[in-house]
Amino acid sequence: MIQQKEKFDGLAKGYDLYRPRYPEALFREIYHWLPKDRLLSIIDIGAGTGIAIEGLTNLLGQQHHYTAIDISQDMIDIGKQKLPWVNWLHGSTEEHLSSVDNPDLIMAAQSLQWMDRAAVLNLARNSLADNGVMAILQNNRDYRHNEFLNEYENLLEELSPNYSRHYRDFDYAQELNVAFQHESVLHITLSTHWNMIIPGEAFIGMSRSSTQVQRALTAHGEQFIRRLKILVEKYQSDDELTILYESQLIMTIKQNKYRAEKE
Repeated sequence: MIQQKEKFDGLAKGYDLYRPRYPEALFREIYHWLPKDRLLSIIDIGAGTGIAIEGLTNLLGQQHHYTAIDISQDMIDIGKQKLPWVNWLHGSTEEHLSSVDNPDLIMAAQSLQWMDRAAVLNLARNSLADNGVMAILQNNRDYRHNEFLNEYENLLEELSPNYSRHYRDFDYAQELNVAFQHESVLHITLSTHWNMIIPGEAFIGMSRSSTQVQRALTAHGEQFIRRLKILVEKYQSDDELTILYESQLIMTIKQNKYRAEKE
C-alpha cells in the first residue's frame, strides 16, 4: 500500500487541474441503464480527485449517495474540497468495496490497472445490486493518429524506467466476461474519439502530474522536461497543441432474472 501511495501523493493538484475529463456520451450511456425512480448508491473506485464523479453528477445531480475510494490522501483532500457531498474513503478498493452494500453503480475511471483486477471485479460482482452496473472508463492518448503523441510516447519509453505505451492494453471486456460468467448480464462497449486543444505549457503541467513522468524525472532529472519543451515547440501552433484521445466505456449490467427474460 505504501508503494501505491507514493505513486500518487504529491501529484493531486496538477492531476485535478490538467487531466482531461471524460466525454459526456460515456456518462449518458451509464445513465441510461440506471434506475430513475429512486436515490442511487454510486461507488467510484480509485477515484483520484473525483473527476468521474463530477462528470456523472452533471447528469444525475448531487442528491444520490456517492462514495469515492482512493489510496492517496492528497487526492482525497482535493476531492473533498470540490465534492463535499461525496463520502470519501481512504484506502484500497479491496479494503472497502466488500463493506459497501448493493451499490447500483461501481465506476473505475483510469484506475483499474493499478489494482488486483480479478479480485476487484469479483468483489464488484458480489456486491452489486440487481441491475447494478460495473463501468470501466478510459481516456487513452491516440498516438497512432497523432505525430506529437507518438513522439511523446517515444520519449517516455526512452526516459521513464520500465514504461511502455501498452501498459493499459488489457482486454477489460473479456475480464468482465470472466468475472460475471455465472451471472445473467449484459455487456456494452462504447468508444469515442475527440480532440483536446491545450496550451503547450498546460500539457507540460499535465505531463508532470503523471506517475510515468515522475519516474523519468527521478531517473534523469529535468532532462525529460527540457526535451519535452523542445517537442512541444516543434508541434504547437499559436502556443497550443491538439491532443487526440480515444475514450472507452466497458460496462456490464448485472441483470435480475425478470429483467433478463424481458430483454
